[in-house]
This record gives sequence, C-alpha cells and structure tokens, in this order.
Amino acid sequence: MYHNGYEIKQKILSHTADVAILGLGYVGLPIAVEVARQGFRVTGIDVDASKVAMINKKLSYIPDVLGADLREVVKNKKFLATEDTSVLSSCDVIIICVPTPLTKTQEPDLSFVINAVKHCASHLRRGQLITLESTTYPGATAGEILNLLQKNSDLQVGDDFFLAFSPERVDPGNVTYNTKNITKVVGGITSQCTELASLFYKEIVDYTIMVSSPTAAEMTKVFENVYRSVNIALVNELMFICDQMGLDVWEIIDAAGTKPFGIQTFYPGPGVGGHCIPIDPHFLSWKAKEFGYSTRLIEIAAQINIEAVEYVVRKLERMLGEKNQSLRGAKILLMGVAYKRDIGDCRESPAINIMSRIISLGADVLYFDPYVPEVRLSSDLSVSCCTLTSRVLSSVDCVLVTTDHSCINYQWIVDQAQVVIDTRNVTRSLQKGQEKVILI
Repeated sequence: MYHNGYEIKQKILSHTADVAILGLGYVGLPIAVEVARQGFRVTGIDVDASKVAMINKKLSYIPDVLGADLREVVKNKKFLATEDTSVLSSCDVIIICVPTPLTKTQEPDLSFVINAVKHCASHLRRGQLITLESTTYPGATAGEILNLLQKNSDLQVGDDFFLAFSPERVDPGNVTYNTKNITKVVGGITSQCTELASLFYKEIVDYTIMVSSPTAAEMTKVFENVYRSVNIALVNELMFICDQMGLDVWEIIDAAGTKPFGIQTFYPGPGVGGHCIPIDPHFLSWKAKEFGYSTRLIEIAAQINIEAVEYVVRKLERMLGEKNQSLRGAKILLMGVAYKRDIGDCRESPAINIMSRIISLGADVLYFDPYVPEVRLSSDLSVSCCTLTSRVLSSVDCVLVTTDHSCINYQWIVDQAQVVIDTRNVTRSLQKGQEKVILI
C-alpha cells in the first residue's frame, strides 16, 4: 500500500491529504492559506498562542495574507490552528516553516528546526511526506534532519516515508509575486521523494522545478541571497567611493542601468535587512569551512553591508558638525524603521541598527513608521512611534529617511524639516526643497 508512495500520491492528487504546517510566520501562514485554498485540510501548528487564537478568529497578522482568504478557509473548515503537535500523527504531508536565525557567533542556529523535526519523528508513520522550507546550510536535510527522523524508527526514507527540501521564497510586500506564482525548487532524499514533493507543490503553486538532491535545493536558496548580498555590497562600496569623490551614486547607477546587457541594477542604502540577506550568506560561509574553504567575497560583502550603517551615522555626524553641532544631544527623527518599504517587518532592519547606534552616541531619537507602533531595542529599552506633525518635523535637527514607505508625503517632510538625509533616494523627484536634502 505504501510502497513507492502510491497512497500518498493518490491523496495528493485527490486533495484528500491532511496537511500540517509547523510554524505560522511570514512563510508558514501564506503557504498554509494557499494549500487550504486548493481544497486540502490544513492544520497550522505554532507555539505562539496569540497567533493560534488570531487564526481561529479569522484574523490575519501577516500583510501578505488577505483577511478575506483567511476567513474563507477557516470558515469552510479547511484551516485551523493549534499548539498541539500530536495532530502530526494523523497528517499525510508535513511542511516545516520555522525560523533559522544565527547564533551570536554567526553560526546557523537550527534549534527551531531540530525541535520541529523531533516532533515529526515522534509522530512519524508510513506514507508521510515531510518537506522543510526553513532556510538551512547545504547538507542539513540529508544529514541532521534525516538522521533525527530515522534515529528511533525502522521506517526507511524513500519507501516508508518521504523527505524533501523546498526553500521558501517569500518576499514580504511584493504585490507581483506571491506563494502561488513563485516557482518552487524541490530536492528530495531519493528520486521518489523529489517526485512526490514536486507533485504536491504542483497542486499548490504554478511552477515547480526538481533538482538532484535536497543539498542542491539548499545551495540554490543560499546562493540566491548571497547573490543579492554581494551585489548590494558592491553598490554600497560604490556609494562610499562616490561620497569621497563628490559624485552622485544614484546618477551613476541609473546611467549604468541603461546598458541593455551585462548589468542588473542594484541600489545602495543604509544596510541590508530581513530574514534572508543578512543571515543566509553565513550559512554557506559556515559550511564552507568544513571543506577548508574561506568564502572571502561573501564575508567581505557582509562586512561592507554592515559598514553601511556606520557610513550613515558618519554622514549624520558630518552634517551636524558643519552646523557646529554634536550628535550628542541632537534630536533626530528616523523616517521608517521596517527593513523595506510598505511592510511592518523589522527583522534585521538597518534602521534599527542606526537607531541603536545614534542613541548610544547620545542622540535624542524619535521615529515615525505607520506600520510599526513600537520598536524594542533591548530587554529594557523600547521606543514608540511618534505622531508626525509640523511641529515635530521643525523641532528636530535632522530627519533621516531610512525606509521609503510609499504612503509618506516626502514633499511635506522636506518643507517642514530643517534638513533631511535621504538614504533611499525618495526625495530625488521633489519639486522644491532640494537645498535641504542630503543624499547618501
């Protein structure tokens, strides 16, 4: 019955497979809702009781998940949430979407993944398909993950149960590409694992591509973000050089971008943020050391992107110095603290790093972000979003644009402010007030 996955294949094709999603954050909730929208019964599992309660009340806490879509699948009993992992034993497909941060020493922290896999192992049975979407280092699925699943079981992968890696490709706030129309890369432990995982995802998303192994899929995911990290570092370093030479880095990049071949445009900024770009390259660097290789370019790129934060701070200090002011005691308003425009995600946000840095240097810091009501800088320090008024804008020594939310009236900001440092080039098209604006 279970040999070569016949039963799970039939359940997938008939959309009668019961699906569990472990982790209901920026990755897990969108995929859970999309799977449920395709008619599968989905159980979402999360340790956060507040998330579980919101889902069961039909309330979305992820901007990319439309409230109407969530309400529909919960109302139709296609999706429910729980903290109880015992439901895994009755599920046919299990998708792991838990966080994979770094340790303080910049090494992969797989504790959330390992904990999730241990729960899967406790409820492992014949015929199950398990896919890992959480980003990890190349080799983790075929090594540590598989070993944990088979440690206390006689079940054999590729015959009794099936294991694959299919990396998440979530881009929060992207209105063009979403869970449904982003190609899924799938790599399984065996060819049958790959085929079954791909078969499942084909019922959910528009396109899938099968690669030779989970390690190849893991390397694909890491490479995607290494590519972005290195190219962002390149334009950030160009920004440093142009600043010294008195050149406009934005003009240079836009001009270079007119070449119809051989170049893809990336833009500089105050650093990199989000869960992927600041973190994923370290997974590859860490793994490469096992083979005696130093990923010099990747590590230098990460350092340059971190240096962008200090560059912005120095730019701020230089501007104040020209006014015979010091950063200590200066009143600075940060415009935006999310890591990218039009979302409330502050994970690894360079704006948060800048805020922490200038507070440590003695500045009085305010921030405005319509998507982020409060920022916690440490266990004993949090800052609340201010009310943006003409009085506030005119009272600060500098407005520092760190996130380019599209809902903000930047002309009004420039009109009211004494001076604006723009790290995102959002003021370039303004009709007046350019003498107040300093582009990074």
